[in-house]
Amino acid sequence: MTSGCTLLCEILFALLLPPLGVCLRYGCCTVEFFVCLLLTLLGYLPGIIYALYAIVLVNPDRDDYRYGYHTLA
Repeated sequence: MTSGCTLLCEILFALLLPPLGVCLRYGCCTVEFFVCLLLTLLGYLPGIIYALYAIVLVNPDRDDYRYGYHTLA
């Protein structure tokens, strides 16, 4: 769980430079960062919308978020 100040800073960075806000939350070599970077390059508004979605609505602390996909053997 992130603190209120951290969340506020991530949202402010997401409004100014969307990939930076996502990078602070997930790291710089993640799928979320590259999707946000691509959307920001294609259009600033889609990058902001995705960054806010990724920061506010998606919870990276859940176990099934990252590791919910099972390999078929």
